[in-house]
Amino acid sequence: QVQLVESGGGSVQAGGSLRLSCAASGNTGSTYCMGWFRQAPGKEREGVANSDSFGRTKYADSVKGRFTVSKDNAKNTLYLQMNSLKPEDTAMYYCAAHPPRGSGCNLAMREFNYWGQGTQVTVSS
Repeated sequence: QVQLVESGGGSVQAGGSLRLSCAASGNTGSTYCMGWFRQAPGKEREGVANSDSFGRTKYADSVKGRFTVSKDNAKNTLYLQMNSLKPEDTAMYYCAAHPPRGSGCNLAMREFNYWGQGTQVTVSS
């Protein structure tokens, strides 16, 4: 089992920045791929960014150039640096993880076994 705990959410004005953290504990051998997802009220959950244990990353088009994901394997922690925040970034942000798979590390929710409880990000205009 893997436990994921997110932190760092909050309320900011448009153009501001936040840094999310996701600390993993338990069977951290199952956290080869870790990712951030978000869900806004009335919308489906969507992938934001992920990183595998080699530092290879993927981003949703909507956040490219503004968000940076990084993974500290020694600390078993995933980060999401969010800059130039927009009101449409407002959502609950979830951390997720899965062990190595033949399909690699991507932003498909069905691939992820473990999920955190989420941290709220609110961006006001």
